[in-house]
Amino acid sequence: MSKIIAITGASSGIGLATAQKFAELGWTVYAGTRHVERDQALHAKQANLHFIEMEVTSPASMDKAFAEIDRSEGRIDVLFCNAGFGFLRALGQATMEEIHQVFDTNVYGVMHTIRAGLPLLRKSASGHLIATTSVGGLVGQPFNEIYCAAKFAVEGLLESLATYYKPTFNIDVTLLEPGAIATNFNSTVLGHVQQTGGILEDEYKPMLTQYMDAFAKRNVVPQTSESVADVMAKLVDMEPKPLRIRTSEAADTFVQYKVSQDPTGLDGMLNTRKQHLNL
Repeated sequence: MSKIIAITGASSGIGLATAQKFAELGWTVYAGTRHVERDQALHAKQANLHFIEMEVTSPASMDKAFAEIDRSEGRIDVLFCNAGFGFLRALGQATMEEIHQVFDTNVYGVMHTIRAGLPLLRKSASGHLIATTSVGGLVGQPFNEIYCAAKFAVEGLLESLATYYKPTFNIDVTLLEPGAIATNFNSTVLGHVQQTGGILEDEYKPMLTQYMDAFAKRNVVPQTSESVADVMAKLVDMEPKPLRIRTSEAADTFVQYKVSQDPTGLDGMLNTRKQHLNL
């Protein structure tokens, strides 16, 4: 009997690579997207890869999607909460609308997904709940405070769920923590900066310019989405399953700054970041 995985944010990047990987491994895959016809047409050759409409900011959309999966399958074995997007602005620069948008997808979207998918996970003999966070969910970074706050929230959410999901429902819980990924994620983030006025002429400009220049010149080779999907494939077979798993050595190294240093002020964090980027 084929195992079943449901994935949010599966139209590109890590979500799509994971959907394709699991389909190749023989899993039945329900890949959440806002563009079902387009994505199904692009990937029609994989018979066990099913794109399904999932708008994570809408509880009604998520309830509808999982009701459809329930009618077809009766359960899911893995629920992968992957939908999310980055954001680069200082708290003092961002509008409240932008802040709400980040949290609506990156935090409340995860909650909506879990609330809708939990009944199907419970129907599995041994379910597994996984959410993509980031090294930014463990280490605060300059001008990423809104994004980091959202990812910190997801870390706290799943860490709390892990305290009782396994003994109560036999559901394992894992936080997937990538570092830099070679997807359109970063270009989307920087594109948003340009679309909303670029680097603003304010008190944050000198430090934000320095940060973005360092980011652009970094020597770190980003991890591919496909290699993250390989980590996912290994993760679901691990026993026992870890609460946290970072997806690359670079991600692991970056998180060590949390332990080894306590940067005081923005200069300290920027220096730490520069060391990581080999600048």
